[in-house]
Amino acid sequence: MRVLSYMVEAHIVKKNGNEIEFLLLKRAKSELYPNIWQMVTGSIVQDEKTYVTAYREIIEETGLKPERMWVVPYVNSFYSWRKNHICIVPVFVALVDNNSSVKISDEHSDFKWAKKDSAIEYLGWQGQRNSVEIIHQYFTEKNNQFYFEEVKLGKIKLDQINK
Repeated sequence: MRVLSYMVEAHIVKKNGNEIEFLLLKRAKSELYPNIWQMVTGSIVQDEKTYVTAYREIIEETGLKPERMWVVPYVNSFYSWRKNHICIVPVFVALVDNNSSVKISDEHSDFKWAKKDSAIEYLGWQGQRNSVEIIHQYFTEKNNQFYFEEVKLGKIKLDQINK
């Protein structure tokens, strides 16, 4: 059995006072796992840096351009019985301006902004709910124990993003 990393998970948040809200996307009926609610997910293009994948997928799936982005000190994972491998999924969080307009891609049929508890109720997988808990703690608790490394968005060049 192989262990691979070919996907990313990218949560988008906006600040609302001392609270944050998470962007949730409803997968289109034509997609794998139709009608589930999720964050941005996507595949790493060959030789693409993982943080570039997260940034690119955020833009492609939501039309949003992050103001800041961090690596979450957590990885999600799943087992594919069809391919007999484990996929390790790096997790990112991106902060967007409160007044940004969401423009979902054809991969999704709807979106909503949700506070932590509501986001956790909508998400189907425990790993995704764990990510929300960690991100919420980082942004809202003064004495949290997490350290998120910030991705320097200025280092991402537009030509690195495959359209």
